[in-house]
Amino acid sequence: MLVLPDLLTAELTLTGRITTASNATFLGSIGDVEVVYKPIAGESPLWDFPHGTLAHREVAAYLVSQAIGWDVVPQTWLRDGPLGEGMVQLWQEQDPAQNAVDLIAADHVPQTGWKQVLKGQDENGEIVALVHEDSPALRRMAVFDMIVNNADRKGNHILAMTNGHRYGVDHGLTFHSDNKLRTVLWGWLGDALNAEEKAGIDRVSEGLQGGLGQNLAELLSAEEIASLADRCDRLRLAGRFPAPSGEMSAVPWPLF
Repeated sequence: MLVLPDLLTAELTLTGRITTASNATFLGSIGDVEVVYKPIAGESPLWDFPHGTLAHREVAAYLVSQAIGWDVVPQTWLRDGPLGEGMVQLWQEQDPAQNAVDLIAADHVPQTGWKQVLKGQDENGEIVALVHEDSPALRRMAVFDMIVNNADRKGNHILAMTNGHRYGVDHGLTFHSDNKLRTVLWGWLGDALNAEEKAGIDRVSEGLQGGLGQNLAELLSAEEIASLADRCDRLRLAGRFPAPSGEMSAVPWPLF
């Protein structure tokens, strides 16, 4: 593994492109380290997020992940690349035999170990259920998403690792000052936060008064940082997983 200064300055070589992504997303390498590279110049304009800010939001999500202490987001940083400045993230090889989120026949939802989010019809008219695993790692990711106001937690944005860890990726649509939470992880709606989850929220709140807040000020607006602090306070005061609110869809589309 290269040390951080090398990751910042050593040559970034493109090795492929992820064509399913809505923004320009490339596979690359820095020495023998595999990475994902998203140049700011390849970001598609959005009506509700300022143009050219998605890479900064991805790095901000990583900083919050570090502050909360759960390693939700792989190491992510800003640097120059073949197509200009962009977000670079360490590539994570997920376990193809595991799915943390799935669509299954509605009459086959397990009684334990899984949470059902919604039901609907597939292209063949069969009734299917959107489910996700009921695991501590995924619960922590759901809490993280509430804090960063993740507007795009799709099933494919959750990487199931062989050792049981779950990484979240694609955090460009985060930190909006308006409520934008769209996620497939609604299975704990109304459940009380546990002690570990509350402690994680407290670490973020405390960090915003110091180094975390200073680092985020280089990536987000003052209004967005204030909204982040407010979300931490509200979630900590409520002490439980909230219900969807507002008129927008509570889940992203597509779901995966």
